[in-house]
Amino acid sequence: MLKILSKGSNRRFCDGLKRRSFLQIGGLAMGGLSLPKILALENTVPKTVKSGGLGHKAVIMIYMPGGPPHQDMYDLKMEAPREIRGEFNPIKTKVPGIEVCELLPRLAGNMDKLIPIRSIVGAKDRHESFQCLTGRLNERQPAGRWPEMGSALSETQGSTSPGMPPFVALSPRMQHRPYNNGKPGFLGGAHAPFKPMDDGKDDLKLNGISLDQFNDRGKLLRGFDQFRRDVDNSKTMEGLDAFTQQAYGILTSSQLSTALDLDQEDPKVRARYGKGTGKHQGDGAPRLNEQFLLARRLVEAGVRCVTLSYSFWDWHGSNFKHARTNLPDFDRAMASLVEDLHDRGLNEDVTVIAWGEFGRTPRINKNAGRDHWPRVSSALLAGGGMRTGQVIGSTTKDGGEAKDRPVHFQEVFATLYHNLGIDTATTTVDDLSGRPRYLVKPGFQPLREVI
Repeated sequence: MLKILSKGSNRRFCDGLKRRSFLQIGGLAMGGLSLPKILALENTVPKTVKSGGLGHKAVIMIYMPGGPPHQDMYDLKMEAPREIRGEFNPIKTKVPGIEVCELLPRLAGNMDKLIPIRSIVGAKDRHESFQCLTGRLNERQPAGRWPEMGSALSETQGSTSPGMPPFVALSPRMQHRPYNNGKPGFLGGAHAPFKPMDDGKDDLKLNGISLDQFNDRGKLLRGFDQFRRDVDNSKTMEGLDAFTQQAYGILTSSQLSTALDLDQEDPKVRARYGKGTGKHQGDGAPRLNEQFLLARRLVEAGVRCVTLSYSFWDWHGSNFKHARTNLPDFDRAMASLVEDLHDRGLNEDVTVIAWGEFGRTPRINKNAGRDHWPRVSSALLAGGGMRTGQVIGSTTKDGGEAKDRPVHFQEVFATLYHNLGIDTATTTVDDLSGRPRYLVKPGFQPLREVI
């Protein structure tokens, strides 16, 4: 079956055309030849400086939908009244003077490889992934919206090798739509992520079509050349003809599919990460520990940015009960990823960050929960050649405000870009009007403590 969008069709993308009506070829049903996947391979010429054990710089971004409770993880307040300090006790870590929640023993044992930030500021009371993935607030945006970091890396650095997308978003589709991520913003479809857990989950399957049949059907791709070019103002069709061969590359090479195949991983390593659960938590994401392992495999295969969403942290009720379920799994997955990167000599080249959109209220509510608290939150950093084994920032005695060294979201993004070899003081990307936009607002610098 072949479907080519007719000239008079009014079925559209959110950025110009409706993806699933754009092209269907037999059992592929856009499969590996879906337009955003073709365009995501825009640049196959490596643009990277060789360094460390990986050969390129990469970032793994772990988004924790809902806002995790900072004062029940990395910033326990034992001197505060019980209605503030909660039910958990702190434990010592590998770094003298740093303590974390008793439910995070493996992270405690790896504290020399970590950087808890206790004083993140600049958030708004909004349940959305936008700020964690872009570094920006979802307001007063340029036309087309700010791109996520992975899309910015796709634009500025391109692919590390032919057939390997620079940006992979592992997040599944979540019930609360603002949690969903993997959006290229004004950079357009050319820099959209490959999404194997969402609309790209069948992209590497030929669905019964032989290679010969696939090559024959490939002739039909010439029909793309005749599509109206007036959708180009959204960059959806940018450089289309150049991507046909690259689309073949994904389907006919094993590099990406091998990285996504966890059955090829050492069973002992896989067991160390644990499973978690595939069930969606609340209206957020599943608690899939193996996505942390999958992220490591993808950056090792050549992906520059991997994003994933982990569980659901909006605990207005039963905060401590939920924490007892979620924190041990997070502890296991995050610690295993950090250990894995060090064991494989990748910690100089791969930066890891885990955080949510805001923190939680100091005072525990009548339902034993903590409510939204955008005034201060936390983050956990690792790798990237940074000076680890330290805490950045502190909060007031109730955990309600940044006491010293408030760290803005933009400073964190400046640090991530720095670790990726990008100078945010000079690097820009063009928006839809052709206006150059800085990756980070001028004036924000990388964290001096870690560089």
